[in-house]
Amino acid sequence: MFKECLRHGIVPFIVNDKDKMFYSMGLSEWQIQGKKDRLLGVCSLMQDDMSAVFDHFKIMHDKDSFKPVP
Repeated sequence: MFKECLRHGIVPFIVNDKDKMFYSMGLSEWQIQGKKDRLLGVCSLMQDDMSAVFDHFKIMHDKDSFKPVP
């Protein structure tokens, strides 16, 4: 999924142990009930975490999408 996010210009994310339960609940709600709010929220938070990693290592990027800047 990480490479697919990069390929489509989306900020990638990694599901950490602390987010795994909420991600799983979000997937279930989306698949069973068609609700996507929880899944979008947790993915957004994980993307924020990844943006912080980019900032820490001084990797230039667009905050809303992943477009590396040389």
